[in-house]
Amino acid sequence: MTDAHQLDPEAAAEIAAFAYELGGLKRESRKGWNDALVANPESVADHTCRTAQLAALIAALEGGDPAKASHMAVWHDSQEVRTRDLNKAAKPFLPSVDHVAVTAAQVAHMPELLRNLLHDTVSEFEAQATVEAVCARDADRLECLFQALEYRAAGNGLMQEWIDDSYSKLKTTSAIRIADAALTTSPLKWRQ
Repeated sequence: MTDAHQLDPEAAAEIAAFAYELGGLKRESRKGWNDALVANPESVADHTCRTAQLAALIAALEGGDPAKASHMAVWHDSQEVRTRDLNKAAKPFLPSVDHVAVTAAQVAHMPELLRNLLHDTVSEFEAQATVEAVCARDADRLECLFQALEYRAAGNGLMQEWIDDSYSKLKTTSAIRIADAALTTSPLKWRQ
């Protein structure tokens, strides 16, 4: 364990600044929902919370490390504070975003331990070469599917594109089975 007293005031200030930056995820709405006429769409932070929770569950079912998958999911969209959430219609007209490079810029002045942690986390997620990374990406897509189903249940009839797109990209057996169940389960079943 690192001695917290070794954290100098400058490093602590850089971490504090990054925490303020991350707060922007609470105010950054998911732009695709605007296209579907959702009046008050979820924020990136809203999306990230359930994504991290689902990543842990999927990883456990797939034989991976739930904490590692959840950790990757927590950081998978942290770059959107700087790049903003880009909807599907905008992406073909913009250069590809290098999430590893954005993360490196975000943490450039933080302690090396933290720079390495976030570089390795985001790099692993982007590479999609481990079971945990695949589970975290599936959780991202599954969360979008759940959100679309909830918006549809609330009366928005424009959700099928998001449901179909999210479902079609799922890779793990567990995520596909959960998605199949979600398609036929009421969003209020948990209240029974």
